[in-house]
Amino acid sequence: MRTEQISPRYVDLDSWSAAEMIAAMYEGQLAAAAAVRGALGAIAEAVEDAVPALQRGGRIVYAGAGTSGRIGVQDGAELPPTYDWPADRLVFAMAGGLDALLRSAEQAEDNEAAGAQAMADAKIGPNDVVIGVAASGTTPFTIGALRASSATGAVTIAVANNPGAPLFKVARHRILAETGSEVIAGSTRMKAGTAQKIVLNLFSTAVMVKMGRVYRGLMVDMRARNAKLCRRAEAIVSEIVGCPEGDAARYLEQADRDVKTAILIGFGLTRSDAAQLLQRHGGNLRSAIKESTGKDG
Repeated sequence: MRTEQISPRYVDLDSWSAAEMIAAMYEGQLAAAAAVRGALGAIAEAVEDAVPALQRGGRIVYAGAGTSGRIGVQDGAELPPTYDWPADRLVFAMAGGLDALLRSAEQAEDNEAAGAQAMADAKIGPNDVVIGVAASGTTPFTIGALRASSATGAVTIAVANNPGAPLFKVARHRILAETGSEVIAGSTRMKAGTAQKIVLNLFSTAVMVKMGRVYRGLMVDMRARNAKLCRRAEAIVSEIVGCPEGDAARYLEQADRDVKTAILIGFGLTRSDAAQLLQRHGGNLRSAIKESTGKDG
């Protein structure tokens, strides 16, 4: 596996100065980002397949072990606060359980049956989107999870950093970010991990945009649950409606802090009419604004 190979470039790393080490590691991070470019088409195809399944009520499922599993949890955990994605439509299958987020459970990743059982316990079905992440692409737990999910007809996506990875054989979509050998051989929390995070950032963000949870580059489905988010919500409503932030705050109060509803109230609708309009358009704010104002965003 290329992610496990020793790179001649770094064999004397331990004899370098801190500045030389950091510069070398920085180069590796840039290379990790560049490695994702070749996967952009595969990411787009996965998004286009995932969105219809999620529109039918499916869930986003992350499966992985060690660093890869933690990166998956990090990506998914940000979806509710950023896009108000329902927490009950997120599943995290971490080898060794969620306790392994803080305490390594190295042997847990070797159990393929445990990965399959995690999917059975979650009652994975054809509308679910299951993302398996493994730098090596050989992790039995993650292979078991994707194999079992594929058998149910779920949209399955494999993210790995080695070409020809066994994980690709059990998934519908194959996303390869070929990062090669690490600065420290086998330490895939470095280049491979960075590339995985970029892939998941691109995938989940594109899915949320396609699901109508972003309008004009703004997080219109976020929920204002603290002072910072309240200020952000007011700024979003003000920007889109074209009103002072004081008026935006009033619209948000009338809308019970729902940003999309507040925007439509700002355009002259009652709360009830705004809610019905959004429901009619499946929550798509651009379509709702077009119907209510005649303007195409």
